[in-house]
Amino acid sequence: MYQDKKIIVVMPAYNAALTLEKTVREIPSWVDELILTDDASVDNTVEVAQSLGVKHIMRHDVNRGYGGNQKTCYKKALELGGDIVIMLHPDYQYTPKLIPSMVNLIAQDLYPVVLGSRILGNGALKGGMPWYKYVANRLLTFTQNIFLGQKLSEYHTGYRAFSKEALKAINFEQNSDDFIFDNQMLAQLIYKDFEIGELTCPTKYFEEASSINFRRSSIYGLGCLWVSLQFRLNKWGILNLNMFK
Repeated sequence: MYQDKKIIVVMPAYNAALTLEKTVREIPSWVDELILTDDASVDNTVEVAQSLGVKHIMRHDVNRGYGGNQKTCYKKALELGGDIVIMLHPDYQYTPKLIPSMVNLIAQDLYPVVLGSRILGNGALKGGMPWYKYVANRLLTFTQNIFLGQKLSEYHTGYRAFSKEALKAINFEQNSDDFIFDNQMLAQLIYKDFEIGELTCPTKYFEEASSINFRRSSIYGLGCLWVSLQFRLNKWGILNLNMFK
């Protein structure tokens, strides 16, 4: 417990056997529950998680995709009564050492949602972010800030913390099972007027860290623009999508 709030870390995993131990070892000991959902990995991710004492391990028999994996994680976290839920990739691309700061911002009622931003500061390219991803990130974020009326440094980080009120308020089950899930989730939260805080997060790109190729990145980018347009059309009353209800 942290300030009488139950803290849960969820880890959507796919072929994370090589990096899972480093990730789990850095998670603060006061975190109440760890949840790992294995999305039909072909390596021994589940066995490694078991050896590390991860209590809640779920496995998809068929790969459901990044978004589908998160849906399972969040449903389980809410079922277990989590007050603050942190989504941490088990590929060690994001440092678990930021968890105390992210949790504190929510526990102190400063923000109901906190993102670990790779763009705040100057470390993104130095940390190994491919230049085309950096440029695309900046252009997409600029465009989305206009459509969504925000001033976020980026919408594309996979390091996120949520209050239970924020998670319960949005219909994340309506979202895609693919990578665009992350972007849809932020659009839903902004639509519901949840404030979003950001912390500088070191960037780490290495061989074992998960990443999507140029083609899938391009599809993701177009999807982000479509989500932003849907958001604006809903705000104007032109559309009435279930995603934003």
